[in-house]
Amino acid sequence: MLLHIYAKDKQGEFELRKETRPAHLEFIEASGETVKLAGPLLDEDGNPKGSVLIIECADQGAAEQWVALDPYSRAGLFESVEIHPWNWTIGAPEERT
Repeated sequence: MLLHIYAKDKQGEFELRKETRPAHLEFIEASGETVKLAGPLLDEDGNPKGSVLIIECADQGAAEQWVALDPYSRAGLFESVEIHPWNWTIGAPEERT
């Protein structure tokens, strides 16, 4: 199951994001094929203000557990996290269309 994750940073926590980023990237890398797409949301000045990810997990509960293990989550960076089932339609690999 593919899931879309929208994680909004707490305001004023750019330094926390910056300090935690290496551990976050290691976590993403160690997740193997779980993470399909990922990247920061940017404000009008080009600074990160949250994260968007597409991950593949067995179900919503597994996705919630995965997010809870992310170093950004563990550090308390996120103000809120939304997780929704997602259907990869445009630009999907052939086996997904």
